[in-house]
Amino acid sequence: MSVNFKPNIDMSTATDIDWVSSEEHWNTYKLKDGTTLKLRVVLRGVKRALEKSPSGEPMYLTNVEFVTRVLDIPKELITLPSQPMKPT
Repeated sequence: MSVNFKPNIDMSTATDIDWVSSEEHWNTYKLKDGTTLKLRVVLRGVKRALEKSPSGEPMYLTNVEFVTRVLDIPKELITLPSQPMKPT
């Protein structure tokens, strides 16, 4: 069941939570133009809010970094870079 819930979280009262990375997998996507994208989400930080969800569960705030690798780019999509703009 989907719930339309917009939490009002006070970041000043949220607690930093330590973690140990167990696994960081790459997700691979083959695009219709032939390009392959590999994406990975890297956790940078976690906080647990004092506020709870409507079902009483703790709410976690995450700081993540998305790492992207572009592979197998079709040759027809690769062009020379344009000339740099001249300062005015």
